[in-house]
Amino acid sequence: MNTRQPIEDNDDMRGEYDFATMEGGVRGKYAKAFEETAIAILLDKDVAEIFPDSRSVNEALRTLAHVLRGENGGACSPRTSDVS
Repeated sequence: MNTRQPIEDNDDMRGEYDFATMEGGVRGKYAKAFEETAIAILLDKDVAEIFPDSRSVNEALRTLAHVLRGENGGACSPRTSDVS
């Protein structure tokens, strides 16, 4: 028997957080660094079902890069097929 009570979904902030009187905060402090290092891509729906988050995508791509480097003597380039 499950005796746990469901957790109430409450997205409201506590009353003690008053950002109107907050000092020292800098809007966009890390925005430039984020823009320089982050790349946004769109995944097709079928791919997103397999890789639901950036961590899983990065892990798969690193594995693929490792395989490609091993097969190509250090070069990481996709194989192309001869299409006539």
